[in-house]
Amino acid sequence: MQDQSVAIKDEEAAHPIAASWRPILRKVVSAFVKGNYQLSRPIEGVSPVPPDVASHIQNYIAGYGETLVELPEETWSTSCAQWMGAYWDVLVDLYTEGEGASDLVLTGRMDEVEGKPQFTVGLVYVP
Repeated sequence: MQDQSVAIKDEEAAHPIAASWRPILRKVVSAFVKGNYQLSRPIEGVSPVPPDVASHIQNYIAGYGETLVELPEETWSTSCAQWMGAYWDVLVDLYTEGEGASDLVLTGRMDEVEGKPQFTVGLVYVP
């Protein structure tokens, strides 16, 4: 996938994660790496994570048996977003200490709120 600076509204195909979204997604994964699944410290551009979602993410990562690591630059070559008519479905490939690129993904939804991206964490799982 090519580098993409802006989010593309295309209901027919997925596209690379917009460059403007990447810092937000990096901060979310960084919080998860530190065990902060509920994002107790708010991240600008990210909705609060409900306790049940945070618990599911924590349990799924623990059950996966690998240690999550910060997102490397390579993640953007395989991660994608697809316009769903009113928001984007986002899929971010995650990395672990032992595997590098893992089978785990972070899903979520990206909305535009007053012209700014607003990410809602979905789940972390193996599709």
